[in-house]
Amino acid sequence: MHVAKKKFGQNFLIDHNIIAQIIGAINPQISESILEIGPGKGAITSSLLQAGSKVTAVEIDKDLHDLLAKKFANLPNFKLCKQDILTYDFSQIRKHTKIVGNLPYNISTPILFKCLQALENIDSLIFMLQKEVADRIVALPATKQYGKLSVMLQYFFVATKLFEVPATSFVPQPKVTSSIIKLTPRTEFAEQIIDLDNFRNLVSKAFTMRRKIIIHPFKGLLSKEELTLINIDTKLRAENLSVADFVKLSNFISQKQFKA
Repeated sequence: MHVAKKKFGQNFLIDHNIIAQIIGAINPQISESILEIGPGKGAITSSLLQAGSKVTAVEIDKDLHDLLAKKFANLPNFKLCKQDILTYDFSQIRKHTKIVGNLPYNISTPILFKCLQALENIDSLIFMLQKEVADRIVALPATKQYGKLSVMLQYFFVATKLFEVPATSFVPQPKVTSSIIKLTPRTEFAEQIIDLDNFRNLVSKAFTMRRKIIIHPFKGLLSKEELTLINIDTKLRAENLSVADFVKLSNFISQKQFKA
């Protein structure tokens, strides 16, 4: 019997109704590619394989890796990798792949940003996250949850929180409520980012002083006159700016650097 390891943030899903809801959200199809992060004991994996999907499961825990190898080894549509997902080569992800998983709370944000490396090959992301993280991802401007994670991910994805998962659905029970979230890559943009590094830097700076008006965090990047020139109210705070506002500001900086 496998005992959950705290260092890997392991909490095993045992609620069959929740498992069925997750499978419904993933909607696995015959022969489609699915990358499963942290399959654990295979609660979700089993249904994905039964649906006929081609599942690549990435599991860091040697004991769970061995358990999964024995459980699904004879299935031709199953591939198992013993690896940390943060070191996994996302360039090998095939077109139209769905990525799914119950993400460890301590590394959920790095995993989300790593998925951007394979954006053009991702069909959708279906993740279980700590409720607070999910709320931040889908948050709208002028709310306390809205921040860097909201802006960065909402530019690239349409984000939808599907349903919550109580702590009682796991063994051992976590101290937090979880949420299932779906992220679908955007195919059209009102305005594309010119320089992703500028965008990332601008958003990071903005939310280091989220309660101050934007002329303070943007000092050295954008002057009050430049903000006025591009129709951004200088009395606004970072939390009041939309994703489109951040793109416009970032692109203005990029164009200014190009002219210089």
